[in-house]
Amino acid sequence: MSDTTRRIAGGGYATVDGLAMPLVGNPKYRAATVTRESLTGMDSVHGYSEKPQPGMIGFQCRDMLGVGITAMQDWTNVTVELRLNNGKTVTGTGMWLTTAVEVNSADATFDLAFEGDNVVVEE
Repeated sequence: MSDTTRRIAGGGYATVDGLAMPLVGNPKYRAATVTRESLTGMDSVHGYSEKPQPGMIGFQCRDMLGVGITAMQDWTNVTVELRLNNGKTVTGTGMWLTTAVEVNSADATFDLAFEGDNVVVEE
């Protein structure tokens, strides 16, 4: 019997609106948060500004028969889910595709990146 309690990286699964994506790798995510920028003057550091930062879920897929590349460009208001080997599930709702789908025909891969204001990480 194998023990996977120390497995923290490696494979995973990705879906978009319940459609299983042929995940190649590079799954990444950012929970919706803020960005901060230091504000300085000629005399000292005055403080910082804070702006909202959208959540993000991205991954690399394989272009295979049955994967509709052109239809992906219309993906808005979708639910994106990543299930990772470390046991975390990352779910984004109301997300939109931010990348132009560009297929590398040498290895049939393409990158997808989604952004939205509701990304939740179940840990």
